[in-house]
Amino acid sequence: MPVNLFVPEEKRIKASMAPTFYDEKPKPGDMIEIFRPGYKHWALYIGDDRVIHLAPTSEVPNAGYYSLGSVTCDRTKVKIEKIWDVAGTDEWRVNNHLDDKYKVRPIQEILRDAKGYVGTILPYCLFSQNCEHFVTELRYGKAESRQVQQAVGFGAVGLGVFAGVVAAVLFLRGSKKNKNDEY
Repeated sequence: MPVNLFVPEEKRIKASMAPTFYDEKPKPGDMIEIFRPGYKHWALYIGDDRVIHLAPTSEVPNAGYYSLGSVTCDRTKVKIEKIWDVAGTDEWRVNNHLDDKYKVRPIQEILRDAKGYVGTILPYCLFSQNCEHFVTELRYGKAESRQVQQAVGFGAVGLGVFAGVVAAVLFLRGSKKNKNDEY
């Protein structure tokens, strides 16, 4: 597709980026869920197409998909960037998924606290201090990650199924031995 040089570069970049899943325009204080391959990245919308989010300290600007390194790092930097630069070509949506569980903090407080973190280096742990924990702490005053809860739940179910299969195999082996002992 030829590039229209009469269209400002910023608009050309936006046109090539993946859109939100819905036509819902984010409002300041909204949580943004970005669908990366294999996981979800979270950011907090602050207005003017900008978000605040956690990024690995080694991440280069416009990392997009390559920010996968964030799941293996132990420190992150709080950054303010254009939503299009953070999402890259990945789809995203507004997802204030805990509004039914927690009271939303006043928007002015959310934005003040979020902006106060910009440039700060924070410890990172996939299970207790990830990007979803960060934005839920800002929005609700409670650090929570459903992504981690679901992964742990899935792991527990998988472990339970595995244990059940092992138990069934051992039981069947024991039953077979007992039948052989009868003859």
